[in-house]
Amino acid sequence: MTVIGSTEAAAYLVFDAESVPDGRLLRLTKYPGEAITDDEAVARAQAEAMEASGDTSDFIPVTFHVPVAVCAAQVNREYELTDLTALGAPAYHPRAITTAFWQLAVRAGTIVSFNGRGFDVPLLEINAFRYGVPVPAHFAERYSTRDRYGRKHFDLMDWLCNYGASRLNGGLNLLSKLLGKPGKMGTTGGQVYDLFRAGNLPAINHYCSFDVLDTYFVFLRTQVLMGKLTIKREQEIVGQTKQWLESHVLEQPHLMTYVENWGDWNPWP
Repeated sequence: MTVIGSTEAAAYLVFDAESVPDGRLLRLTKYPGEAITDDEAVARAQAEAMEASGDTSDFIPVTFHVPVAVCAAQVNREYELTDLTALGAPAYHPRAITTAFWQLAVRAGTIVSFNGRGFDVPLLEINAFRYGVPVPAHFAERYSTRDRYGRKHFDLMDWLCNYGASRLNGGLNLLSKLLGKPGKMGTTGGQVYDLFRAGNLPAINHYCSFDVLDTYFVFLRTQVLMGKLTIKREQEIVGQTKQWLESHVLEQPHLMTYVENWGDWNPWP
């Protein structure tokens, strides 16, 4: 068995994950012995979640999910985008996605997420458990990507919320709009399961890649706030990134949607 290593590949790995409920797991754990299908188990669990939330959310806990998309942007020490990848393509099997993510994550200097501590990392941890993917660098006792206040995992939402002291109403979409970037463009997280059932895994991964780009631009602005980038240098990098995206449209045609909805930073009032 090969143990995932720790050689640095990217200074920063900006990532996002999308997942769907595992109907079989729900059947086995929540409804054992009942004559229902996987889809019926998911529908029932969603209805129960909706009722428990006071009709605000049908989200099933992350422990019952498998990843169907993880997209990752590799960023160098100068904060420049060098690669944007949908992991596990073209089949997007959860095992391949999980393994590929951890291979990249443990080599990166810092992984960067938006609510990764609350969703993405727990999702990928439980699926590492499911598939038996060893990740000793992540599960180390100290100085690992599990250290909330360390340097290996920078969760933008956690940081902007003062580590849970406040709430960031509007989320990534709001932050993206403040920067003039697309944010949500029709597809939302609530549509992922329907897209999955329709067999449209590429659309899920395209949506995921757009969230990664939004996360990357939010990350750049946090580095301005920390004094690690000047606003002038940030805007130079943003312009370079647009050119990078345009130059990769032939190999990743969906990027044109992001470019066509591009906006420049123009703060108001």
